[in-house]
Amino acid sequence: MSDPAQKLRVDKWLWHARFFKTRSLAAKIVTAGAVRLNGTRIAKSAVVVGPGDVLTFAKGDRVCVVRVLEIGTRRGPASEAQALYEDLSPPPPPRMEKPSVPRFDGGGRPTKRDRRKMDQSRRDALE
Repeated sequence: MSDPAQKLRVDKWLWHARFFKTRSLAAKIVTAGAVRLNGTRIAKSAVVVGPGDVLTFAKGDRVCVVRVLEIGTRRGPASEAQALYEDLSPPPPPRMEKPSVPRFDGGGRPTKRDRRKMDQSRRDALE
């Protein structure tokens, strides 16, 4: 087994790595059973993680998969926090872009004729 000094509570590590704004929020996510450690669901925030462990959890509308590289000694700046893990998350799905709607290019308010052109092009774009 690895050195116990190289282990840290999972809620504290998630907070150090800046995945959650507060430690209590990280603990709430862990106790809700929304975090997996090496593929096994954990329900206690006192579970310890170390270098080489893989954490899987939901963050917003995406699933984060991270490998712990270092433990860290404090909740430092974002650059220091990003050095604590390797992101293994799948890339987000491509966004569906809306059809572009022409805008009024002239200065000031559009004239009645310009307004009719814009309305017609919007109707054409939605069809």
